[in-house]
Amino acid sequence: MNMPGSAVDLTADLELPQLESSFLDGRALRSRLLTVGVWIAAILASVPLFSVLYMLLVRGGARLNLELFTDLPPAGFELGGGIGNAIVGTLVMVGLATLISVPSGILAGVYLAELGPETQVAKATRFLAKTLTGLPSILAGVFIYAAVVLAMGSYSAIAGGIALAVTMLPTVVLTAEEAMKMVPQKMKDAAYGLGCTRTQVIWKVVLPTGLPGILTGVLLAVAGAAGNSAPLLFTALFSNYWLHSLREPTASLSILIYNFSGMPFDNQIELAWAASLVLVLIVLVFSILSRFLGRPKV
Repeated sequence: MNMPGSAVDLTADLELPQLESSFLDGRALRSRLLTVGVWIAAILASVPLFSVLYMLLVRGGARLNLELFTDLPPAGFELGGGIGNAIVGTLVMVGLATLISVPSGILAGVYLAELGPETQVAKATRFLAKTLTGLPSILAGVFIYAAVVLAMGSYSAIAGGIALAVTMLPTVVLTAEEAMKMVPQKMKDAAYGLGCTRTQVIWKVVLPTGLPGILTGVLLAVAGAAGNSAPLLFTALFSNYWLHSLREPTASLSILIYNFSGMPFDNQIELAWAASLVLVLIVLVFSILSRFLGRPKV
């Protein structure tokens, strides 16, 4: 019996249900089996990744020195040498591709997300962008070869940058659109309520708020372009010399790896392994940056 003014224990005469589940319970057993399956799949998927990284560190790391980054590739029977011109050529062409694809991709994303999301032009643009994401990159090289290389009369860094921009553009467009669609409608309504025009809302609210997602898409596109070799075979070709003009054939890491890996000389094969390690590190840096910048702000 409860005294007046004392707290009433409502659970005194009630039997609480047992929350512990049996190991052989159907749902619990299925959950544990699926968890184990996911862990096994993750471990199996990581084996090739870590094996490749191990081989790159062992075989490519042995040639990591200052000479590797400052010297030109050697001739067939020569020892030593480096990949300096290929690193510079890769950075230049990826930079050109970024200058072309990022502004146009973000502007297209603004139109798709804010200005005309339901228009026929927007629907056609989304369809073409999604189609381009699955297009073999070598076809971009063939297209730029016919449109740019033949018109210029020479392989060049300009043609290589345009070809890489074609492969980057759909990723930038689609990620920019999705990032801007994630901006809460209440924020835009509040800006309109304060008297902002549509241009001011896009410039002051939508773009700054969606910037982390946009940067994630840009960095992923840059990482993919840095390791892309097929378009460069038809556009930039290769060069054993330093880049002096954007209108001449240009070396790149991916093509250097392709060329040197098939040579019957141990020195060139070692350089191919070292170039592979450098290329993987470049791609890894961009991938980590994209994950870091794309994290939700708490």
